[in-house]
Amino acid sequence: MRDKTEIMGRENEKSLPLRRTRLSVDEYFALMAWVVAQRSTCIIPGRQYGAVVVKNKQVISTGYNGAPRGMKDCIELGYCPKRAKGGTSGMMHEECIAVHAEMNALMQAGRNAEGATLYVNGFPCKLCARMTVNAGIKRVVVCGEYSDTEGLEILKDAGIKVDFVDVSHLLGGLAISQPNPSFPTKKI
Repeated sequence: MRDKTEIMGRENEKSLPLRRTRLSVDEYFALMAWVVAQRSTCIIPGRQYGAVVVKNKQVISTGYNGAPRGMKDCIELGYCPKRAKGGTSGMMHEECIAVHAEMNALMQAGRNAEGATLYVNGFPCKLCARMTVNAGIKRVVVCGEYSDTEGLEILKDAGIKVDFVDVSHLLGGLAISQPNPSFPTKKI
């Protein structure tokens, strides 16, 4: 029988423990949503959202919240137009200049979204939930939260499976801003 050093091919790795686990598929794509969110142009702390559309364990598209193409975003403007008009999280969607992460991902996926899974690092708002239903998404995996939970009810009523994956313990070593340290423990 060959020993560990022969298998690894390096004598100096004799004392290193062998890796016994790896990320689940849901953790992998959920973390990807968090990474995509880092491209967000929202300047409000904790409002950076990312979405990943996955089909047959392959990424179809990604999206993050930001201004439409060719328009100035909040970083460039230096302020949040929605907040300047008194808007708060989950309210006055029409005043926000951003296209939501889910919307961007679903638009880029097009008809390829049918039957896919959508990974998001916050609850989909009611507008994004409606788009998710019409895109034909069959499952939504949430790995964060959002102040408006009405979108979750829309998904549930449409028969879309919603799962929650807690990856907060995996984000600690990454330079990633997190919206809220609390995490839902109850399935919708």
